[in-house]
Amino acid sequence: MGQPVAVEQKVGTGSAVVRFETNRSLTGMGHERFTSVAEAKGTRPAAVVARRLLESGQVVWVHVYGNIVTAELSPGASQSGLHDIVRDLYQYWKPGMTPPSLEELLAQMPADAAPAAAAPAADGAASGLDPRVPAHLWERSRLGRERWAAKQG
Repeated sequence: MGQPVAVEQKVGTGSAVVRFETNRSLTGMGHERFTSVAEAKGTRPAAVVARRLLESGQVVWVHVYGNIVTAELSPGASQSGLHDIVRDLYQYWKPGMTPPSLEELLAQMPADAAPAAAAPAADGAASGLDPRVPAHLWERSRLGRERWAAKQG
């Protein structure tokens, strides 16, 4: 799932600098510079691409501005594989991967969430209301119907 980012890899100002131009803005109007994986925290696209590039061990720093990602290669490192890291930024499922089954997803659910959804509310069970809907919403709905009925007649 997800779409690959269209990336054009270009040579930067020096032989150790590589630049990627993408078809998506990663930072908006701001500049972001990362020199370590610890600095690249969060789920912002710029932080994610910087973290992945820095984790590869092939780059020393990453600078992201709009749709341009610039990185300096580590001494002795090559550019191979860096293009794929940027291209696969939004790829959540790759060919050959299988999505988790319903049982696996339910096993990951917090223990307190499952009984709350399954256990009927005391007044909900007696009145036949759906126990998954909070009581205050049933009350609000009931009051709304009463107001409507009063206007009608």
